[in-house]
Amino acid sequence: MTGFAVKGWCPDAWHPMISGDGLLVRVKPRLGRLTREQALALCDAAATCGSGLIDLTRRANLQIRGVAQDRWPLLIQRLIALELVQPEPALEARRNVLVAPDWQENDDTHRIANALLARIGEWPDLPGKVGFVIDAGPAAVLTGASGDFRVERGTDGSLILRADGCLTGSSLSPGTEADALIALAHWFAASGAAAAGRMARWDAELPAWAKGAIAPAMAEPGHVLGTGHHPSIALAFGLIEASELAILLESGSASGLRTTPWRRLLIEGAAAARTHPSTGAKPDPLPHVEACPGAPLCAQATVETRALARRLAPYVSGRLHVSGCAKGCACSQVADVTLTGRNGRFDLVLAGKAGSPPSRSGLSASEILAHFGAV
Repeated sequence: MTGFAVKGWCPDAWHPMISGDGLLVRVKPRLGRLTREQALALCDAAATCGSGLIDLTRRANLQIRGVAQDRWPLLIQRLIALELVQPEPALEARRNVLVAPDWQENDDTHRIANALLARIGEWPDLPGKVGFVIDAGPAAVLTGASGDFRVERGTDGSLILRADGCLTGSSLSPGTEADALIALAHWFAASGAAAAGRMARWDAELPAWAKGAIAPAMAEPGHVLGTGHHPSIALAFGLIEASELAILLESGSASGLRTTPWRRLLIEGAAAARTHPSTGAKPDPLPHVEACPGAPLCAQATVETRALARRLAPYVSGRLHVSGCAKGCACSQVADVTLTGRNGRFDLVLAGKAGSPPSRSGLSASEILAHFGAV
């Protein structure tokens, strides 16, 4: 299936991506956390330099949408001043670290992530989508999130190093986790894996020290972080208005904001999430639905996606994915029903991904609704 361009890289603040509504500027908060002051300043920057829309990505990053090209220099200056962006573009491009969001000060996740980031100058140059995962809480909660070199809690209670694509990993001695992650990244780069692009697609044999038979200790099914230390708010399709987020932060005692890869934000300060009835502490309104921005927000999409996804949601059992093109940015996993935009119409895929062979092709939105009895 054609009709879209594979970029081969991910946008960041220094390398924004042109989308249908302007530049897309990605911000990678350190350890997935912004202070109250940083979060409010980010909301103001999104409103004054962009369209006022903020995306929460599957790697727990924030994206400021609709940035005008002549406003980007001001935006990058503001983000650097807020310490949300590295002043060196090469280091910012490397800084792909996903952490379990419910970390606490000086726990294993916090300790390892800080140790790894302190040595960012030692990391090798890697393909743009390659990243690290630090998931060192009582159980592994980020196994479904994208990441190539992982530290997780093992079933034996130890911390393990696991290469993405492997079911098990090797035990780590305390204090050696950053060493092991950096060494595995160097092995990946030296082994010629850049051609594969991701660890899970690379079939070279791991070095002996990176092999192991310990499985990650999985969290209970349905476990969502944020119900313990920090209340959470759910964002339909991972999208929020900057003004709405600012009101949420200002209306209570919020001390900070944490990002997750699950379309949820964690609010530090319990009162903060309860004082905004439109979003605070509500369940995800579309828990089984994934949809990218679609047209006209994405220049590669030829169809509108999210209004259709909302209308279809009550009529589809199982997971629904509506994708503006065959890239499938919103969901890389198999869904029960996938609708892929192509030339202004939709291809219907059952039990597959965007771009998989369809069971029906060239359907209009009204034909899709009729097919599922949503008219």
